[in-house]
Formats: sequence, C-alpha cells, structure tokens
Amino acid sequence: MTRIITLFCIFIAQIGFSQTAENYLEKIRNNEALLTAFFQQMPKGGDLHHHFSGSVYAEPLLERAIAEDFYLNLESMAVSKTKPAKGNWQTFSTLKNEGKLAFYEQQVMQTWSVKDYNGSVPSDDQFFDSFMKFEPTIQGHFTEGMLELKKRALAENVSYIETQLSTIPCDMNVSDLTDFNTKLRQAATQKDEKAVLKLLDELYKSIQQKDAKKYATDFNTNFIAKLHKDLKIDDERFTMRYQNFVLRFMDPVDLFKNLTIAFISANDSKLVAGVNIVSPEHGENSMKDYWLHMLMFKYCHSKFPDVKYTLHAGELTLGLVQPEDLTWHINDAIYVAGANRIGHGVDIAYEANSYDLLRYMAKNNIPIEINLTSNEFILKVKENRHPFTLYKEFNVPIVISTDDAGILRTNMTEQYVLLAKRYPDVSYATIKQYVYNSINYSFIQDTSVKKQLVKDLDARFKTFEDKFSKN
Repeated sequence: MTRIITLFCIFIAQIGFSQTAENYLEKIRNNEALLTAFFQQMPKGGDLHHHFSGSVYAEPLLERAIAEDFYLNLESMAVSKTKPAKGNWQTFSTLKNEGKLAFYEQQVMQTWSVKDYNGSVPSDDQFFDSFMKFEPTIQGHFTEGMLELKKRALAENVSYIETQLSTIPCDMNVSDLTDFNTKLRQAATQKDEKAVLKLLDELYKSIQQKDAKKYATDFNTNFIAKLHKDLKIDDERFTMRYQNFVLRFMDPVDLFKNLTIAFISANDSKLVAGVNIVSPEHGENSMKDYWLHMLMFKYCHSKFPDVKYTLHAGELTLGLVQPEDLTWHINDAIYVAGANRIGHGVDIAYEANSYDLLRYMAKNNIPIEINLTSNEFILKVKENRHPFTLYKEFNVPIVISTDDAGILRTNMTEQYVLLAKRYPDVSYATIKQYVYNSINYSFIQDTSVKKQLVKDLDARFKTFEDKFSKN
C-alpha cells in the first residue's frame, strides 16, 4: 500500500511540474526571446531529418578553404583544391595579397548559406546550389564536422541525430548495363509495374555479380564504423546513427546501383539506421523518374525487408511545379514505395484523396518530419499555409527537425520557437510528445539503445520541469 501511495505522489508531482511548464509556455507565446530561453533548455530528443554537409556552418568550411589555399571561382563562389581549366579562379592567398580577401569572404558566406539573403536568386536555387560549391571542403574533414554537430547538439539539449553522412563511394563499371536506362523509362512511362520490377530483377542480379556487397562492406567498416568509434561519438549524453542516401538526379541504372549498395549497407550495419533519397524533388530527372524511384525502393525492400527508409516527398508547392504534379508524390512514397517516414510532405493538401492518405499515415504510424525553417526559405510556405495543422488534425505522428541547419543558419531550438509561436493551440504536452516521437520513430536498430534514450529523456524532462516548480 505504501508503494502505491508513493508512486501516486510521484505521478501527481510530475503532472504538477508539467502543468507549470505548460502555464509558463502560455504566458510567453508571443515573446521570442523568452521562447528561445525556454526551448534552448528543454530536452529536444532527436533530429531525424538531418543532412550532414548542409548542417555544418559555413564559417569553419571557409576557414578550411583559406587555410588549405583552395581556388575560388570569383563568379560562382565555388571552391576547388586544384585549378579547373575553365572559369575565373584565384587562390585565397592571392586574394589576400591583393587585399580582396575580406570582400570575397563575405560573398562566400552569402553563397554557401542564406546569410544576408536578398532575393537576387531564387531561394530554392540558393539552397540547393550551395552544396556543390562547398563540397570540396567537406571531403577528408568528416571528423571536424561530426564533432561540430555533436558539440552543438549537446549545447542545445539534443540527445540523438540521424544524419545523412555521405554517399557510398563506388567505382563499379555499369557501362554494359546502360540499355536498362531506356527500358526502365519506357516501362515507367507506360506505368507497367510488372515490367519495371522484372527489369529491376535482371539489373539487380547483374549488380550483385559485380560484387555490390564489397562496396557496402568497405563503407561500413572503413568509414562509418571507424569514424564513429575513433571519435567516440556515442556516450551517456549523445547518440548518432546514419542514413545512406542516393541522388535522385542520376540516371536509373546508376541510381539503382547506388540504392542496392545503400540497402546492403543498412542491412549489414547497426550504425546505419536506414536509407533516403535526396536532391531537388522538382528537378528534371526527379520529376520524370519519380514513380520509377518509388518502385526501386519497393524492390529493394523486397530483398531487404528489415531496412527502414524515409523519403523526401512532397517538398513542392504551387508555382514551383505544375498543379497536377502536386497530387501524387506523397501518395506514391507511401502506397508504392512503402516509406516508413516522410520528409517535408508540404504538398499534402494538394494530394489526391489527401484525407484518406492522412488517415492511412495515422493508422499505420507513418510520421511526418516537419522542417519549418527549411519550408519557409525554400518553398515560401509558412504559418497557416504550412500543412503542420493538417497533419496534427488527422493525428499523424509528427517529429520536428532542422533539415540543413548550417545552410539555413538555424538550429533545433528555433524550430520549436517557430512551432510554439505560429501554432498557439499546440500545448506543451503535445510538444513534449513530438520530442518523444523523435526517439520512438527513429530508425535505431538496437532496441536497448532506443530504450535508454527514452529513459534519458524522462530524466531530462524531470530536471527541466523541476525548474518551473521552484518559480
């Protein structure tokens, strides 16, 4: 009896703490400074929609380019370790000697990120074009970037990151398979799923014969596992896992080759949590081959049923593409590809039979990864134009993520500030549930690791809520 009374008292006390935090949040809804202080200290669980290269801030990348005396393209602000044959390129040391370094440093910052963005180029181009411009500074420097991300996560009370770290290096020669590009696209144009899957089966066997597993094993052992272990990434306060990804602008054979290797890698390593597909969804190949890509995921899932995958889908809005192209991407990501999570999902209101789709997501626990800053900058979708409320109304599991915090000059704290300020009907208890969702719907393979993260989150919230009980 005494034990029951003690547990009841603890339960009542915890409810009291939560209500106090709820009351305080309601008082500060319209004050961004107070909201920032509140959410900076609040435990935020995990960041599940997270691109590694886009999450490293531009400052250390620029410092590296200067220190290693890269060449800078004075028009595009791209950098290169060696001087390309075409274009106006100068070393940073030359620019320094000519007294021009400070000027070009500012230009680089405004090109590699959204710092001081003035609308001189379309926002989606500003965002997506930046990756290849600073990419040479990433290669060979994953160590610094991973430690930067961990340090920042710890500082703002984020305990887990599921990051898209790198494509899997592969020099496999598939020149003898290029005929499949035409065959697959012809079958896809006719919406002949049976023919596509038959072609993929032939292609898969050929790729396997070219020792696809070798590339996955090398990546898992000599890159992911080595970096993770050497840097001591996991500790009692922080955990990181990795998503493999493929680039949707590639031709079908190359994309499927990379997707096969990505699935093998994720299937064979507990550090690789899942698979994704990236690049602008409104790009030429992305739009032309979208349904084909979804069938590729369906096929790979049939070979590796234990591998989880989240798909960028519906990162589109009216005006960016034709209206009819807004009606089916999320549908196909879920019903055709069988995605376990959806990233962005901004065009859900335009999707065919969107209510049925939302009910299906809710019933089957398919979460939506909400990226408020990203959607506002790239798509100009925010506040009541953003479908956050639609997902919430239909009880679709929601997780809050940063997308590309470095390019977007943001962090996880700001995502919760925007959430609380823009959507005043979202209670503290609901926000807290979103935090737990970020762990519960993560792709962590080891159940004991996930349970420990939830247990740690319990303790962090108690410490956080205790602060308000003393006010």
